[in-house]
Amino acid sequence: MQTALVIEDNEMMAQALIGYLQKAFTGMAVSHCGSLAEARVSLADRQPNIVLLDLGLPDGNGTQLFVENYLNKVAWVIVVTIFDDEEHLFSALRAGASGYLLKDETDQRFIEALQGIVAGRPPLSPVIARAMMQHFRPKPLSSSLSPRELELLQLIAEGCSVRLAAEQMGLATNTAAGYLKAIYQKLQVNSRAEVTRKAVELGLVRSTPP
Repeated sequence: MQTALVIEDNEMMAQALIGYLQKAFTGMAVSHCGSLAEARVSLADRQPNIVLLDLGLPDGNGTQLFVENYLNKVAWVIVVTIFDDEEHLFSALRAGASGYLLKDETDQRFIEALQGIVAGRPPLSPVIARAMMQHFRPKPLSSSLSPRELELLQLIAEGCSVRLAAEQMGLATNTAAGYLKAIYQKLQVNSRAEVTRKAVELGLVRSTPP
């Protein structure tokens, strides 16, 4: 690792990031830009080995540099941000980010995360790594059903016809039939008997008639 670029508009944070890089990689030359416009000029001139990229810049979102192909030859582009939500995280990863660190990490944690790059470890804040694992963990089937679908499933399990269930729910019969079709698809069944049995097995309904 020989060169790095910090793209960060907050001067105090930028200096902290420069310090982290220089501690993580002895002898590294680090440049700094405070906006997308400055970054475009810098990246057009040379491509550093590492870029630490803020998302909330004065003239736009940092990921715009991916869209404009300014970062296509950078080995490691690590987002450094305050945003810990999935929308910002996955938007940045889809754009091309190879790491995601939160600004509130301790100095030591930040330096260790950067040093892990040499071993090929993506620099991720622990809370971000957990969010990624949670996102890709299989969701319970119950969470895939809407409240209306669960209500209809309960009535079907109790022996109601689609027409009667629709009346009790205040729905048109065709609407209830559409909900039932969606339930079949989500639970991967093909009949009322199957859907009732699976609903009982999964604990999705309170009870069924004897």
